Amino acid sequence: MILRLLLSPVTAPFEGVIWIGEQLLEHAEAELDDKENVSKRLLALQLEFDLGDISEEEFEAQEEELLLQIQALEDEAAQEELNTNETD
Repeated sequence: MILRLLLSPVTAPFEGVIWIGEQLLEHAEAELDDKENVSKRLLALQLEFDLGDISEEEFEAQEEELLLQIQALEDEAAQEELNTNETD
C-alpha cells in the first residue's frame, strides 16, 4: 500500500489513460452490439416476409422502423466521432 502511494505520481497518469481506453472500448462494443442486434432483427423480419408470415405492408412498416434505428445509431456514432475529434 505504501509503495503504491509512493509510486502514484508516476503510475496515476498511466492508470488514467488505461481507464479512458477501457471506457471507450466498452462504449464502442455496446454500440456495435446495438447495431448488430438491429441488423439481426431486420434479417429475421426479411425471413418472416419471405416465408409469408407477415404481410407486405407490415414488413415495410417494420423495415422502415429498423432502418431508421440503424440510421440513428450511425448518426450518433458520427456525432461522437466529431466531438472526439474536436476535443483533440
